[in-house]
Amino acid sequence: MSGPVLQRLVNDDRRPEPLDADAALLLYNRSAGSPDPIYRAASAARNATKGGIVSFSSKVFVSVTTLCRDTCTYCTYKTEPQGEPFMPIGIVDAMLENARSHGCVEALFVAGEHPEERYDQAAQWLERQGVASTPEYIARCSELAIKHGMFPHTNAGNLTECEMELVSKTNASIGLMLENSSERLAERMMPHNGAPSKSPRERIRILENAGRAKIPTTTGVLVGIGETPQEVIESLAVIDGLNRRYGHIQEVIVQNFQPKPWTAMHGHMPADPGYFATVVALARLMMPGMNIQAPPNLSPESYPMLLSAGINDWGGISPVTPDYVNPEFAWPRIPDVRRHTEEAGFGFRCRFPTYPKYMNMMPQVLQDMAAACSDPDGYVRGQRWEEGAQ
Repeated sequence: MSGPVLQRLVNDDRRPEPLDADAALLLYNRSAGSPDPIYRAASAARNATKGGIVSFSSKVFVSVTTLCRDTCTYCTYKTEPQGEPFMPIGIVDAMLENARSHGCVEALFVAGEHPEERYDQAAQWLERQGVASTPEYIARCSELAIKHGMFPHTNAGNLTECEMELVSKTNASIGLMLENSSERLAERMMPHNGAPSKSPRERIRILENAGRAKIPTTTGVLVGIGETPQEVIESLAVIDGLNRRYGHIQEVIVQNFQPKPWTAMHGHMPADPGYFATVVALARLMMPGMNIQAPPNLSPESYPMLLSAGINDWGGISPVTPDYVNPEFAWPRIPDVRRHTEEAGFGFRCRFPTYPKYMNMMPQVLQDMAAACSDPDGYVRGQRWEEGAQ
């Protein structure tokens, strides 16, 4: 990419053509130390494709199990067996009832990666419930969520095709972070070394299966875990390629790494804010029409920067439960996120876990539920979520 072409890109307010990985890396290298032109281009791309709306999802975070067959060097979500290996269905039911009364729309079900394959306690507990796997138990929990008028979204690692089919019958969408497409990060002493399910080839295969099954899917990259700029850009290109082929990637999360105590990476520096925001902006320029999200609780002082970098979504925010994956980072109050968003000149809208464009891919029961509480643009009507968000 020549200098004049770069200049036109960052100064052109029209909808830009997507950058490929080579062009994005060149732009990154040429803008080192002065990323403002990238931010301006990303903002223009967001405004051209998404208008003036920045969305979020009002959710309850249901931590189905913290047991996991993997071991990641930066994760504190995983625990070893002690007490009940899974959240009992009665507690799930009570959480959902409370969440619905507080205006939550999304029921986020999160679980470690197939713990029944590593822990006898987990396998035996599931057997006593009459189910064979963690995803099968999540499907049962999802049915409860629907009864409470909520929209399930599942993050449970690498689902088999059969498990994916089962979960898709009761879920609005699913999530699986690619994190990074570099095999180097799985080598010895690297963050994914003890987590075979995070093999890039395996994650890409699962994302392909979701595409073939036409399931709305959220994925993304984790920034600051030791990747190079080229590796994170190539990872974004992989996600873009999957979406071009299957059309099912509804959202790309760009998440900044935050080190946690008692992990192998506790001494690792968090993602540099400027580098992180530049990756957000490059994600927008590589995928101008994509929904790009950055979690606000992980960057509590960065609302203006992330909006200027081109995001159009804050992700799920819970008024009733913590972020069990990042418990040290409290969710912001929804009214505060609204204030930051509106002060920057954007409209603030609550969405379903599935974005408006993809709602016809949801199970029919969820499409019918959404029709009863959505506005003409496919967002959640205000009275459905606003009162409980105060």
